[in-house]
Amino acid sequence: MSKDASFDITTSVDLQEVDNAVNQASKEVAQRYDFKDAKLATVELKRTEGLIKLSSDSDMRLRAMWDILQAKLIKRGVPVKNLDAGEPTPGGGDTWHRDIKLKQALDGDTCKKVVAAIKEQNFKKVQASIQGDTVRVVSPSRDELQTVMMFLRGEDFDVQLSFGNYR
Repeated sequence: MSKDASFDITTSVDLQEVDNAVNQASKEVAQRYDFKDAKLATVELKRTEGLIKLSSDSDMRLRAMWDILQAKLIKRGVPVKNLDAGEPTPGGGDTWHRDIKLKQALDGDTCKKVVAAIKEQNFKKVQASIQGDTVRVVSPSRDELQTVMMFLRGEDFDVQLSFGNYR
């Protein structure tokens, strides 16, 4: 009798790489000529909240800081899909702020979309179930699981999916 094979679908962001990218972006902002006379230009990571906060004294500088941060994150291998960038908001006294939330786990809606996409494809003997913030995919055939992975890599769920716990 054969045992079922399975894998888990999750998403994550390496916080150390995000921290490194934020530090690099802060250094670049401090050195750039277009930020020379800026009263306020900060990039900070709030690890416990999973949040990157950009603050500047103008909307133009804030957008430039966002571009710098994105470039540093891409260079460090952090999936930009896992960032939920809010709109720039004016603060008090000629300041602008932008909060970028890090998606570190699949939310309920994304889990439901993944399960629905798998079921919609009618894979043979493949079952998908939601377990908290992960989706477990089970099948007696490892080849079928590989097919499911290839299918999911081609779909867009607004986050970068990672596959682990392959048994």
